Amino acid sequence: MDIIIQSLGFTAGEELETYVKEKLQKIERMDDNVIRARVTLQKGQSATDNHHCDIRLEIPGNDHFVQRAAGSFETATLDAVETLQKLIRRNKD
Repeated sequence: MDIIIQSLGFTAGEELETYVKEKLQKIERMDDNVIRARVTLQKGQSATDNHHCDIRLEIPGNDHFVQRAAGSFETATLDAVETLQKLIRRNKD
């Protein structure tokens, strides 16, 4: 699975990119049909929940797309990955 990380309005550090990749490895273990994960990290304008994480999983047939916002990129990423895991489990059943 290819992982493409794009940060809008800031430069993502190596630690953040590593964190995102580690979390997405869980998705790869669940479904080996995933071709690519496109992750967009963006700082929002609100005072709270201003760190946004959008993840699009490119899968043959249907892509999955999730948007999450939280107080940190790590929390937003974790929430997005957990939601994608639920979607994958639901589609396998």
